[in-house]
Amino acid sequence: MPDSIPSVAEVGLTSAPLESMAFHFAQFCKPYSEDFMLCKNGTQDPEKCLKEGRRVTRCALDLINKLKANCEPEWKKHWECLDKKNHHLWQCRAEEKPFNDCVFTKLGLTKTIPETPEEQTPIHLKQNPFM
Repeated sequence: MPDSIPSVAEVGLTSAPLESMAFHFAQFCKPYSEDFMLCKNGTQDPEKCLKEGRRVTRCALDLINKLKANCEPEWKKHWECLDKKNHHLWQCRAEEKPFNDCVFTKLGLTKTIPETPEEQTPIHLKQNPFM
């Protein structure tokens, strides 16, 4: 790694916790992710975007630390469910709701599901979210 690129720790999570936090990551780290994608789309040289990539990783680590500090029990229940249920989100809606509520309340984030029609209630806000 070039000296001009700041060092950052690896995220160090498996797929279930990453999937569980994915929608929250999308909102929390949006500016860094967009900068990284703009950089990647603007060059054929991946080395030119290492700084932007490190910023995304640093933001993810910040979110992980905030989740652990504020919502760890709810987050753990949700990602353990995903791990046991073959990553089927629909099978873990009961565990997802308390996790989302904690994130909304304690971290002030919202959850936006892409391509949900405006007149339709998003799945995570439905009274009976099972399909």
